Amino acid sequence: MLMNYKSVILFYFLLLTFFYSCKKSGNGIIETFSPELVSSTPANRETDVSIYTKEIVLIFNENVTLKSEYEITLNGIALNEVIPGIQKDLKIILPFNLEPGTLYTLIIPPNTIKGPTGVFIPTEIKLTFTTYTPPARTFSPEAQKIMDFLKQTYGMKTISGTMANVNWNTDEADWVYDQTGEYPALNCFDFIHHVFSPSNWIDYNNMSVVENWWQSNGLVAAMWHWNVPANSGISDQYAFYYGSKSDQTLFDVSKISDENSEEYRLMIKDIDTISGYLNILKSKGIPVIWRPLHEAAGGWFWWGAKGAAPFKSLWKLMFERMTHYHHLDNLIWVWTSEGNDPDWYPGDEYVDIVGRDLYPTTNVHDSQLTEFNKVKAIISNRKMIALTECGGIPDPDLMFQKGDTWLWFMPWYGSHTRDDSHNGAAYWRMVMNNSYVITRDQMPDLK
Repeated sequence: MLMNYKSVILFYFLLLTFFYSCKKSGNGIIETFSPELVSSTPANRETDVSIYTKEIVLIFNENVTLKSEYEITLNGIALNEVIPGIQKDLKIILPFNLEPGTLYTLIIPPNTIKGPTGVFIPTEIKLTFTTYTPPARTFSPEAQKIMDFLKQTYGMKTISGTMANVNWNTDEADWVYDQTGEYPALNCFDFIHHVFSPSNWIDYNNMSVVENWWQSNGLVAAMWHWNVPANSGISDQYAFYYGSKSDQTLFDVSKISDENSEEYRLMIKDIDTISGYLNILKSKGIPVIWRPLHEAAGGWFWWGAKGAAPFKSLWKLMFERMTHYHHLDNLIWVWTSEGNDPDWYPGDEYVDIVGRDLYPTTNVHDSQLTEFNKVKAIISNRKMIALTECGGIPDPDLMFQKGDTWLWFMPWYGSHTRDDSHNGAAYWRMVMNNSYVITRDQMPDLK
């Protein structure tokens, strides 16, 4: 029988691979050589390795496979999922989260890995690395439970979320429930109208909607479109967008360094006001995933209009005042990256989670791995990464296939949540029934 074209190609490929791995000795006898380890990620003896590392990658000088039964261990724990690659690599999947400040030792016994000629590596492979020790953070018991849950979830599943319709409600979450029969696990509220509270239409002292969400096992998030006086000169007009028009503001964030300035006094006053509202939640045992000063490097909000330095000064002042002056240990702090802004990162000691806001206009449900990796590089993979705002929700299957394993996703309110051009009812049904997605009814009791 004549061999077909593909079979011929495969035969010659295997033949070339064999000769590549063989060599004639001085007496003319053909000798074969075992594969050699070229590099690894993490590297041997590497320090400050991220605790969010999910796999160890080994690169060899040729393609390799494993024997059918093997005993590869990390600190004595068996690693049973090893994936041979197509580019001379092995990926060892970690079935558990790494602990901070810990020395890890990977052991691959002799005669476990072999090359294309069937020759095993005859010696033990041993790699060590040490994980990063993050700055100390003290959380309330409830906030610590949330952080522990988020760390256990990260890289394994993604948390569903919705944004309040403008300020202080669960309208979009209720709509998702009506369409799918499932509530999202996270709802984000907004202090956007704090300058008008308390009034007959908005009163942030009334925490009933937040309390009800928390009592239903929902995660509570909050952000702050921080309104300051607009350029109109009218006392009751405010803006958060920076610009020269009367309905915008020229409020100067760089005055954060001048304690005698009107701007500084107003910033302190507003931070104290919001802290009072957040303290109500603390008194009720409600932790808050807190995302202030978002999208700063974009330059459209006044808190980012003067560059990275004053922004970071404001972030640090807010963190210190809320954490140490107002004792708000129920806050989990989220910094929002623009993907190209390493100079804007406040620092590991001031940030617990990093977010990215994305509004793709084409292929809106595609993987966003490129943007995920940009943020990952900025923070050296030392923080969990969430899709803190989005238009279309990425397909959860693609997320975990490609590797952009966002901690949570949260489409913006209104059309971004409800219209088919972004998400819509049918797509939400698919998302909320995906095995990678955590809905509110799947949340553990974290109280």
